[in-house]
Amino acid sequence: MVNPPLDHHAPTARKPLLSTSFTLADLNRVRQEVEAVSRQYPLDPEEIENWVIAVNELMINVIRHGGGAGGLRLLLDGQLICEVTDQGRGFNIARYFPCAERPPLSDTGGMGLWVVGQMADYLLVDSGPAGTTIRIAARARGTLG
Repeated sequence: MVNPPLDHHAPTARKPLLSTSFTLADLNRVRQEVEAVSRQYPLDPEEIENWVIAVNELMINVIRHGGGAGGLRLLLDGQLICEVTDQGRGFNIARYFPCAERPPLSDTGGMGLWVVGQMADYLLVDSGPAGTTIRIAARARGTLG
């Protein structure tokens, strides 16, 4: 069963600021690239730190639950947007959303998307048997140009 997107505020994509694939071996490099690109925009240090943590959590989820490899794109559309994709078997979004309170810790995970949701302006999830795409927007005080 293909899950419907969680949020309808999807960005209109422009040329990516960063586009890369990643595996576990690439996490540090991609995290540094995301931070470097993000510092070019008017985000304060706490916003950048939260943004990099959220993006890192998405990449870890891809490695742990989405087949071990994925793609990442950073876009600018009034907000700094991150899109992470994998080719895993997907997951049931309803099991994780809506989740206003922190979920309990478990051996299978389940808390990562909650953490991302706390640090992002919005969280859009589209998941099915061909893979998962997750988009988040940086939580910033103003719009970016």
